[in-house]
Amino acid sequence: MAEQDAGKGRAAQVHVARLSLSDFRNYRALSLDLQPGAVVLTGENGAGKTNLLEAVSFLSPGRGLRRATLEDVARQGADNGFAVHARLEGAFGDCEIGTGTAGATVAEGAGRRVRINGETARSADAMLEWLRVLWVTPSMDALFTGPAGDRRRFLDRLVLAIDPAHGRRALDYEKAMRARNRLLSEDSRDAAWFDAIETQMAETGVAIAAARAEMVRLIAAMNERLPETGPFPKAEIALEGTIDEAVGNGPAVDVEEMFRALLRDLRYRDRAAGRTLEGPHRSDLLVRHAPKDMPAARCSTGEQKALLVGLILAHARLTGELSGSAPVLLLDEISAHFDPDRRAALFSILEELNCQAFMTGTEISLFSALEGRAQFLSVSAGAILPR
Repeated sequence: MAEQDAGKGRAAQVHVARLSLSDFRNYRALSLDLQPGAVVLTGENGAGKTNLLEAVSFLSPGRGLRRATLEDVARQGADNGFAVHARLEGAFGDCEIGTGTAGATVAEGAGRRVRINGETARSADAMLEWLRVLWVTPSMDALFTGPAGDRRRFLDRLVLAIDPAHGRRALDYEKAMRARNRLLSEDSRDAAWFDAIETQMAETGVAIAAARAEMVRLIAAMNERLPETGPFPKAEIALEGTIDEAVGNGPAVDVEEMFRALLRDLRYRDRAAGRTLEGPHRSDLLVRHAPKDMPAARCSTGEQKALLVGLILAHARLTGELSGSAPVLLLDEISAHFDPDRRAALFSILEELNCQAFMTGTEISLFSALEGRAQFLSVSAGAILPR
């Protein structure tokens, strides 16, 4: 991994130097040279600004910033899937990453494939060795008031940027839970089969809870180092859930045994429900506006946006320190709720973080403070031109 910038005390920048798309959303074909630092994309709604950010988000594991199906990502009318290709440049050297479904039949269940420097990667997690991508989108404005599942996924994205093994643990847990749910729905009484599945769920589930708890601890430690006041309020975060609380009160092996026993004892209840009702898949992320000592859900829309951005910026600092390289940030319609002073403060913080940050907006005037400090691109109907 990259080392800290010599003498600067900040993470080295890794940036997407060239991005090429084929049959991705509204882009039939696109090849774009990109600069380090801030990249500003402006244009009318529906022009394709968010689509470009989504393409960059596919340079990380998962379903991208929209959590879309692969069929939806491919351009309408395309019959050969989609492709995203990027050349990365950074202190660790150059890297070529390609991903997509081009050449595969999505309808037959083929997932997206990943190639790194011309070699097929074992999994999408391999991209984390080269690049970490974080994002804020308008759909996340309801993060603090929406369902707990959205907050769990948000937290797991934060964990994944620090701990690449987290994604595999989550997949293994989900696979085991689906197997248990299938036994429940079939009214199976095979105790030995239940025991085997629940043992796997306990091992992976406790590991997931422990990784989340460590992220909460790291964010708290980062907040302790940041100034008490600033343009973006500090977020206090905590986990709510049976397994999460147990993880903080005893050795992992004891928590695993407790979780196994709990799953065994609750089979009757879960059988009636047809699904597993206890575990890390039921946990919630609790967020408070630290300066106001107020639950995030009770804050105004503008305060919630600032709180979310503050949390992402704190995590970006953390990612840079622990991985040695600054993450790429995708900030969709980031200026909608911010006044000029807060926008200028955000731009300064992004420069301090030494990250490549993609920002979108309908009005170029919202980014006037970045004049001469950013790459400005105009997006119109799937075409991108410099301003």
